[in-house]
Amino acid sequence: MGLAEKACVPCRGSVPALTEEEAQRYMAETPGWTLIGGGARIERKFGFKDFVAAMEFSRKVGELAEREGHHPDISFGWGYCTVSFHTHKIHGLHENDFIMAAKVNALAG
Repeated sequence: MGLAEKACVPCRGSVPALTEEEAQRYMAETPGWTLIGGGARIERKFGFKDFVAAMEFSRKVGELAEREGHHPDISFGWGYCTVSFHTHKIHGLHENDFIMAAKVNALAG
């Protein structure tokens, strides 16, 4: 089963964050995303034709995050939307972050 078909599971904070090496293994299933901060978070910048398109994509990402119960940091402006994931409770990356990255990629088409 691919990451985009999985659902996020609640993270209780008692699991360790992925190591950078473990996170690298997920990167093949999340094209366009970049590991940031030594593998502490992932981020991708999406390009759009104008402000309204970027805002609409941001809204869709927010709705997805609410359904999955796993929320990103989102910034957007004219022609771009940047989405960043990490799991707050463990101060690093979890499989959930990559599940969401794959789902966001699917939203972008």
